[in-house]
Parts: sequence; C-alpha cells; structure tokens
Amino acid sequence: MFTGIVQAVGQITAAVPRGDGMRLAIGGGELDLVDVKPGDSIAVAGCCLTVVAVDGKTLTFDASAETLRCTAGLDGGARVNLEKPLRLCDRLGGHLLSGHVDGVGVVARMDVVGAADGSYLLEVDAPEELARFIATKGSIAVDGVSLTVNRVLGPRFAANLIPHTLAATTLAGLARGRRVNLEVDMLARYVARLQQVG
Repeated sequence: MFTGIVQAVGQITAAVPRGDGMRLAIGGGELDLVDVKPGDSIAVAGCCLTVVAVDGKTLTFDASAETLRCTAGLDGGARVNLEKPLRLCDRLGGHLLSGHVDGVGVVARMDVVGAADGSYLLEVDAPEELARFIATKGSIAVDGVSLTVNRVLGPRFAANLIPHTLAATTLAGLARGRRVNLEVDMLARYVARLQQVG
C-alpha cells in the first residue's frame, strides 16, 4: 500500500528488453535506500514494482509485458516519482493506493492558475471506463501523486497543483498530450462492486 505522497524523484537510466518485458535501472535520487532490499515494493510513477537488485543509489526492477501494456512513462531516460510502501506506523498524508495502475490518461490542459502563487490547473482525459470512479472532491493518483479532484466533466477531471507538488514531483513537466498513469480511489471501486452484486 502507498499514499501518493512522493518521497523522491528518480531517473530511469536503463530500460533493457528482458523476455517479453523490460529490466529497468532507476537512480533513486534522494530516496532513502538504507532499508530497501530485493523483494521489496516501490511505487514507480504510480506503478508498484518489485526490487530485484540494489546497487548503491540504483534500483533494478523487472517490468512484465502486462505492466508495460497498461502504464506510461517506464521508458529509458524518464524522470519518475518514487515512494516506498506504507508502514502501519506511518501517517496517511494522501490516500490509500495499491500501486495498481487502472489506466492511462492524457493531459488535456496544464496552465498557470495565478501568477501570484505559482499554482497550475491540470486537466486530464481519463479512459471512459474509469470516469464513473472519479468524483469532485474525491482523490485520484496521477503518476503516483495523490491529488484532490476539483471538477469532473464526463471523463475529464481537473486538479490544482500547488508549488510544493510541482517542486517535489515530476508533474511540473506535464504538457498537453502527455500520457499519465491513473489510479482511482479504491473505495469508489468497492462501492461500485457492491452495487453490482447487491
């Protein structure tokens, strides 16, 4: 489980085909790797991946063909948001995330909201099948970052990005047409499922 509170921004330094998937080497940036070992999970751009090796500040992961099929941004050279898994004693600063990407959205708008504070308005077109899980004032993860949804119109949702979020994550680099990993609020998924079987 994760919270969507990004702990560091890393860089994919290598993406090498391996079987039907890819072996990724990622520089961990400022992520504290003292307690990270092979077998641990790390959220990479919102996608839960298993560490297969740790070498200094470099983490190695194997991404399956299925993972690559349903995510974006796991190619060589990309900057990625990193988060270690939630411990039971940790604060829940964002919202509960599984690290299972539900779909890939496309940035429709990324504009300055107010010059005074440096906030940006982000609008994303989500896949149609995810739209019913996105609610105004609800939560959504974009590339692993927990955001509050400000507005929903069909499959398009909007969120405000404050300067801290822009400085501490990769979201400052978003532009129209960019593909992003989305994870909807898991509570919304369970409510929808209960309505189906109830």
